[in-house]
Amino acid sequence: MAVKKEKVAGGSDLWIRPEFAVIPSCPGCQEPVVGQLILEVVEEMGLDGEAIVVPGVGCTTFLPVIWNMDAVLTAHGRPCDVATAVKRVTKAPLVFTVQGDGDCFAIGAGPTVSAALRGENITVITMSNTNYGTTGGQMSPTTVTGQRTTTTPEGRGEMQGHPAHVPELLGGIKGVAYTARGAVNTPANLQKAKRYIKEAFQKQLDGAGFSLVEIIVACPPNWHYTPIDCLKFIDETLLAEFPLGEFKNVDRVEQPIPVPAQ
Repeated sequence: MAVKKEKVAGGSDLWIRPEFAVIPSCPGCQEPVVGQLILEVVEEMGLDGEAIVVPGVGCTTFLPVIWNMDAVLTAHGRPCDVATAVKRVTKAPLVFTVQGDGDCFAIGAGPTVSAALRGENITVITMSNTNYGTTGGQMSPTTVTGQRTTTTPEGRGEMQGHPAHVPELLGGIKGVAYTARGAVNTPANLQKAKRYIKEAFQKQLDGAGFSLVEIIVACPPNWHYTPIDCLKFIDETLLAEFPLGEFKNVDRVEQPIPVPAQ
């Protein structure tokens, strides 16, 4: 399929399949912003035509659907499993997943952690909007304490436990080369998030091991805030719980030492 190049405000070419005219996201959703960052990084790194994306099931699914990029859609929570297979079979320079916090950290927690333990040379990009945005706004692993959702109408509390800090958690795994958390609520944070994505992709190109970038994004409909108020909620509440930055950055992961046969 021919690529339709459209100039965007940032000056970079955006790859859009000709049959799609709009991105089907809710007003104020920041996931298309992250999608643009991913495309910019792929283009700037000279990986146009060399990348394969494995989208999860959820709000993030719509982004790779409109990209003019090879993609493999898989079952809910299984992108890391499929990305592992794609990377091993095709030997493509860049294989990455695009997932939500539920797809990656809840139903997909097993595949995500297992890929990290094996040190799979893939990259995970997960967008955390602290709820299950596609299915009605239920509590997710990253819902913060006190946050109201359809399944925690009085706010997440003692019964539901603490929110998951996945980049920090995975940073302790020997098969992981890079983890970071970004946000796109300000121009400065947006540029940092782009840098984290580029660094994670470079780790894969270098064969360093598993890499993951979590990016906090707004969800106005399920947070019941205006887009402007979402920025305030991210700045004052979410970033207080989830600090931004790199949590692990190594050039090569430690390889398991084979045990002599008995």
